[in-house]
Amino acid sequence: MHTDKEIIEFIKEGYSLKPSEQFVLSTEYKLKQKARGISRSMMVKRASFAFSGLVLCIFAISWLFVFNGKETVINTINSFKEGNIPILIDKEETSIFIYQTHNLESFMPEINTEELREAFHFTKNISLVGERLSKELKERNIGTIHDESNISGILKERGLFSEESYIVSREVLKDVLGNNKNIKMAFDIHRDSAKRSFTTLNLKGEYYARIAFILSDSSSNFRENQKFAELLHKKMEDKYPGLSRGIIVKNTGNTYNLDVLEKSVLLEVGGVENKLEEEYRTVEALADVIKEVIDLEIK
Repeated sequence: MHTDKEIIEFIKEGYSLKPSEQFVLSTEYKLKQKARGISRSMMVKRASFAFSGLVLCIFAISWLFVFNGKETVINTINSFKEGNIPILIDKEETSIFIYQTHNLESFMPEINTEELREAFHFTKNISLVGERLSKELKERNIGTIHDESNISGILKERGLFSEESYIVSREVLKDVLGNNKNIKMAFDIHRDSAKRSFTTLNLKGEYYARIAFILSDSSSNFRENQKFAELLHKKMEDKYPGLSRGIIVKNTGNTYNLDVLEKSVLLEVGGVENKLEEEYRTVEALADVIKEVIDLEIK
């Protein structure tokens, strides 16, 4: 595959880059006209914004001191933002961390195999599901960090076994939390190895990959993890009945790194026989549920 630089050099060598004088003059004129228009538009916008800001400031101070109307002021200020995108100005931004301990877990229909032991892939894997969840959350104005670390590759470099994956992902998790104090939730995304009939739901004529919420009774945050998972499960049942497979508590002695953060859970999204489009429908639904949970906490 050619690099961007090589492609540019190829274009330079193969095509003339000497435009006619008429083209240059015409383009210059159009650019000047466009610049003048933009300048006038920016001046109007700045003046309007400054005036609106002054009015809002006076209104906000009056309301706070006279009527104690903090919530109304926040909602009013939010409505003035471009695009009416809601923002949180009275609380620290809620951020979510998404990662994949078993990042090469793949799906048999996507890589044309019928062998479970072959359901691993360097590009078509569970990381795409984590990436889609991150995208869906950001579209809902929820601050999100999606980690793309190749945990499998790091294991190989260090000469470690697959059973030590959580040691490596723990390092990634703690490093991100150390550098991002506003992270409140963490999701480790996996897929199950169960059959399609068990991991798939037909909801209103469309197929979804069902979700299992995995906990560890070895986690020092088990009670907090459990409350968080129960809330997610309940909200999902309310909005998408049957999509959740429920909460599964493991007693393997592995904490699955859930002891690092109270609001954290391991998610098994679908199984090895699901398709990516089914996975994507599910994480879109999950993003709705997470937003409801966040909105509930803010209230």
